[in-house]
Amino acid sequence: MEDKQIKQTEEILSEIYRNAQLALQSIANILPQVEDEEVKAELSSQHEEYEKFSARASMLAKDKGLELKEPNPFKKMMMWGSIKMNSMMDNSRAHIADMMLQGTVMGITALRKSQGESCIEGADDVLQLLDDMISAEEKFEKTWKAYL
Repeated sequence: MEDKQIKQTEEILSEIYRNAQLALQSIANILPQVEDEEVKAELSSQHEEYEKFSARASMLAKDKGLELKEPNPFKKMMMWGSIKMNSMMDNSRAHIADMMLQGTVMGITALRKSQGESCIEGADDVLQLLDDMISAEEKFEKTWKAYL
């Protein structure tokens, strides 16, 4: 792979990894506030999915000798504060679903942007992971909409 393709592959894997890490952090932040057992189960299930995406992105990066960029610590801290405040004030099923839906839509948007900008060849495994994560996020989006 040439330099431009290596850089793009690294950026796509980093976007997948960051997206998964932020989702994992969001779920970990919100879960203690949730009393609805069905919503708790859904959050736990999605947490497992995001862990798999994070691990797959890490493994692909390692196999290709690439370095993943971690999510911005300040962004994570701001997100934590926002989630704690929002869920303390209203931990209803619809409100939790709305918060998760907003994050999911932001994730889909970032992943689709990466997909649209990608012109990498010979990295079908990376593009497959990107497609898989977009599909999972779209499934999560439908799930959260159903809770509204």
